[in-house]
Amino acid sequence: MSRVETFQYDNKIVRDFSIATIVWGIVGFLVGLIVALKLVFPDFLGFIPELSYGRLRPLHTNAVIFAFAGNAIYVGVYYSLQRLCKARMYSDLLSKIHFWGWQVIIVSAALTLPLGITTSKEYAELEWPIDIAITLVWVVFGINMFGTILKRREKHLYVAIWFYISTFLTVALLHVVNSFELPVNFLKSYSFYAGVQDALVQWWYGHNAVAFFLTTPFLGMMYYFIPKAANRPVFSYRLSIVHFWALIFIYIWAGPHHLLYTALPDWAQSLGTVFSFMLIAPSWGGMINGLMTLRGAWDRVREDPVLKFMVVGVTAYGMSTFEGPMMSLKNVNAITHYTDYIIGHVHLGALAWNGGLAFGVLYYVIPRMFRSEIYSNKLANLHFWAATLGIGFYAIPMYWGGITQSLMWKEFTAEGLLRYPNFLETVTQIIPMYALRAVGGTLYIIGACVGAYNLYKTAKAGALVANEDAQAVSHRDETDPQGTYWHRVLEGKPIQFAVLSLVAVVIGGVVEYVPTVLIKSNIPTISSVKPYTPLEVEGRDVYIKEGCVGCHSQMVRPFRSETVRYGEYSKVGEFVYDHPFLWGSKRTGPDLHRIGGKYPDSWHYMHFKNPQTISPGSIMPAYPWLADRKVDPSHIEGKIITLRRLGVPYPEGFEKQAADDMKSQALAISKRLAEGGSQVEPNSEMVALIAYLQRLGTDIKHAPKEELEGGKQPSTSQNQ
Repeated sequence: MSRVETFQYDNKIVRDFSIATIVWGIVGFLVGLIVALKLVFPDFLGFIPELSYGRLRPLHTNAVIFAFAGNAIYVGVYYSLQRLCKARMYSDLLSKIHFWGWQVIIVSAALTLPLGITTSKEYAELEWPIDIAITLVWVVFGINMFGTILKRREKHLYVAIWFYISTFLTVALLHVVNSFELPVNFLKSYSFYAGVQDALVQWWYGHNAVAFFLTTPFLGMMYYFIPKAANRPVFSYRLSIVHFWALIFIYIWAGPHHLLYTALPDWAQSLGTVFSFMLIAPSWGGMINGLMTLRGAWDRVREDPVLKFMVVGVTAYGMSTFEGPMMSLKNVNAITHYTDYIIGHVHLGALAWNGGLAFGVLYYVIPRMFRSEIYSNKLANLHFWAATLGIGFYAIPMYWGGITQSLMWKEFTAEGLLRYPNFLETVTQIIPMYALRAVGGTLYIIGACVGAYNLYKTAKAGALVANEDAQAVSHRDETDPQGTYWHRVLEGKPIQFAVLSLVAVVIGGVVEYVPTVLIKSNIPTISSVKPYTPLEVEGRDVYIKEGCVGCHSQMVRPFRSETVRYGEYSKVGEFVYDHPFLWGSKRTGPDLHRIGGKYPDSWHYMHFKNPQTISPGSIMPAYPWLADRKVDPSHIEGKIITLRRLGVPYPEGFEKQAADDMKSQALAISKRLAEGGSQVEPNSEMVALIAYLQRLGTDIKHAPKEELEGGKQPSTSQNQ
């Protein structure tokens, strides 16, 4: 006879992650609002390097993704996993280490990113010591999660746990592979990969950071909390099976759709397009499963804030997962990529899907852990409508502005000339859209603050049940009866389930990664492309530190509109010494890949000191500190050695003369600036950055024609 076992759920760890979610969420949203205001008022907050747009943007993205959404994931996982497994978390100590370790990582990011300590790789900007810390804390989380699963009293793994397992395994794989880097010192490293290879690995990681950090764990939360809040079973068990396996298998292939029409080999682009479009089916299957779970309970959506937020979240998930595949089609991507349309798309997912689920979960767990009722339904409604209107005021102007940008970039006159040859014209046209975006962000923050107050008062009205009593009969070792549905058998074997999940995601990664790394024909070389000089290396690092890649791309696509505006389209062989790649994902400013030699040194100097004197109406911020801050020549030796280890063909012993070479080139630039009436010290960051910019895109001017043809883009794109 089965014996009823008594145990306790750990609510304290859920409470801690809930507080962190709210606090970091408001911080991340506020930084985002500051970033948005800087696009309308470039001099907002003055000329403080640590508060410049380029440094705050990655802080905002990391805060929202890893601090807000990350802590929200742990709220959902720690609350639901215990109840689904009918077991307390495997180790209270591991739970505490996980919590405090994650908060230390967030604080480390908040300290390093404004200081310009960054790798520049999107969603993976943190330097190598923090990357190691992330790995260790993630392993702690995994041990705690799998330990709980293995000591569960429930026989079968519920669908939410499937998504939690795939999240842990895939994020671990993505993070480790993308974070291969060789340190120069404690605060500086260079990516193990270069150019095209780095781009592929980064967006294999970057897209799937969205897929397996911002999607699969939230889907797991959807599958637990919507049925609980609605008091209805999941609409379709079999649809959830199809949704899970199809999603994790297909998602991992989709990364190259961020690199369409770039120097990435065409076969990789095509794979990304095909699999991205296929994603519609499982994604919408999940959305339908979530919304149809509410059958018979739709009347409660009007009153219940949990269901309100989750319905908006799941609907936004469906919208985002329709947009994504559509933008993966080449003809659509040609219009939307590098524009603010992408920003609208990303924020619809982050604010509505992740934000909606996160706040829905908080409104569900806080009253239950504190044995109280929601303090005010009116305040919950205010939070909901402020957030929803904020999302609309944010996303719609970005969609509108993005399409406007693209059409202006591509428009020609009847005489065959660009109608808007000055890039600035395409920027000033959409500044009102940036202002509306800031309004949307403000509304969202107001909603979040109202929600924080409401949840705080809800908690104050009760008392935390730190250790919640529970009872259950252990069914873990029961044998499934004959005739049981095949997937039920697998659900009773968590290790086998985890292995199969890992295999499903590894297949796509291997198929895309291995050929690009190992097959030389994918990366044709150009003999005239040489390694950067020591001063250019330092200038490139300044470019990375200041976050210039957040506004400027370095990838001229093979469109007539771009080759007329910028020059020769970018070739795959031009990036073989770029550790990391700097192709960018947004053009708030013009592409810079062919900027070398286009303007004199004095033009660049004045442009950094005060962009508005060169380009009236520009929203580029000034960088006056570049003229005052010095390049440390003692670092260049280590940088040259590190780059040579990564395959950059610097001769043996070159590092010994690197400082002298750097000084010589800097003196020449400083002299030219003095001749133009600008006095600047040769060892300034300004001089190093000018040296780097003047080098960009110039190597192929001396390349043999047959080598350039070797890196030619697909002919189908030539006349677009």
